[in-house]
Amino acid sequence: MNSEQPKFQESAILVICDEVQQRHDLQTVLNFIGEKVVSGSSSSWQHEANECALHSQQFSAAIIAESSNSQLKRLVQALCEWEAGCPCIVVGEFSSSIDFAAEIRSQITEILPSKLSHQLLLNAIHKAKLFHEHFNRLRDLEEVRDFNMFRSLVGNSAEIWRVRRMMGQVAAKEVSVLITGESGTGKEVVARNLHLNSSRAEKPFIPINCGAIPRELLESELFGHEKGAFTGAVSSRAGRFELADGGTLFLDEIGDMPLSMQVKLLRVLQEKSFERVGGIDTLHSDVRILAATHKDLEQMIESGEFRQDLYYRLNVFPIEMPPLRARAGDVPLLLNELISVMESEGRGSVRFNSGAIRRLQRYPWPGNIRELANLIERMAILYPHHIVGVEDLPVKIKTFTAHTDGDYGRSGRPAQTGAASAGEHDTLLPMHGLDLKEYLANLERSLIGQALDDSGGVVARAASRLHMRRTTLVEKMRKYQMQRSAAALDSGVLDSDSPDKPQSS
Repeated sequence: MNSEQPKFQESAILVICDEVQQRHDLQTVLNFIGEKVVSGSSSSWQHEANECALHSQQFSAAIIAESSNSQLKRLVQALCEWEAGCPCIVVGEFSSSIDFAAEIRSQITEILPSKLSHQLLLNAIHKAKLFHEHFNRLRDLEEVRDFNMFRSLVGNSAEIWRVRRMMGQVAAKEVSVLITGESGTGKEVVARNLHLNSSRAEKPFIPINCGAIPRELLESELFGHEKGAFTGAVSSRAGRFELADGGTLFLDEIGDMPLSMQVKLLRVLQEKSFERVGGIDTLHSDVRILAATHKDLEQMIESGEFRQDLYYRLNVFPIEMPPLRARAGDVPLLLNELISVMESEGRGSVRFNSGAIRRLQRYPWPGNIRELANLIERMAILYPHHIVGVEDLPVKIKTFTAHTDGDYGRSGRPAQTGAASAGEHDTLLPMHGLDLKEYLANLERSLIGQALDDSGGVVARAASRLHMRRTTLVEKMRKYQMQRSAAALDSGVLDSDSPDKPQSS
């Protein structure tokens, strides 16, 4: 199956609303920003969608406006049955207690207030399109048999697609896998997905953190012990190898395992047999070994800290997890996924405006996805059900981006600026070419928008960040048909529902 989608495939947004005037207003706004719209009432939307020339998969988003809680639930369920990959944007005041199934709730990418601002709608549509693109690419990937198994490996970057492809190739194979990468990149997520997509999926998945268990207890944890084997062993206990029989044993932080235990582990891998601590009976266990580490095992072999023969036993099929800074473009999708999980678990909700998202994309994330998840939970506590702006982010993120102006590349190191970096820029000319004038204009428009977001909507500050006169910036805003924004910003007044204005608790 060819996973490539037509580059210029026509798409549309489906608007479902019973109020004729509101439906007309939404259609007008969407047409103004260049979106093709198909609209209908709660009873006619499917007929209208089927009447147009587009396939159901070509609807990049559906907007459901002003429905009761019961009607909303019915419409979302019907939409999911009609097209599983179509993200839903809900407009109106609804109860957070609506009981959706997890797969349906994840398809609701945004809930917007009845009083919409232009920027709120743009942000919601952008997020929905990212979700839609991500879903369609997953659907077309032959190696991945079950989309839900890989939902936690969110992203559209080349790095994460490489990981998914490798997982699809090895999941069903009875071989050991060594998962490497920095802390917080999702190594256990990969291990669990490999297990769920293997022939052992119905059997146990048993994880053990080799670095979190004291050395003197690690042998007992792995192989079990008999009653009286040591002080405190008041009864016999099965180890992780016994518990994982027929399934998968995940050895996390294998690099922290002491050498004495490495010898015993190697014997188990070779002979598939072991004895409990203090026992004489030989036990057999059929397990698949998945291991993970953030350490450089080859360097540890050179220093004598890790056995080479064990390394070769574990490293049959290596998978390296990329750090988050290497796939900054995946941050919006990760935000959406992590917030969706948090909402489904009843731990609150929060949203980020476009300026804040861009700041998060510039940050190098030394703690990777784990650090991002912690930030979301913190923001949900500080600003529950509000929209987080740049000014609300932690100081370290604001300070980092303010000092570097976002000049951090994939490596997380400061990038060169000015003429020195011009010849080293990694942007490639498309095979079909491009309109350079249009490309530069779009780039300039985007940078102006970022500067305004980063400056809290103050034109003078934005001009300073762009190293230009304030009057020059205002003229450029008019040139790019940003005159409405210019007028509002010149007066120092923002719309009450603007996503860039902090909301009071």
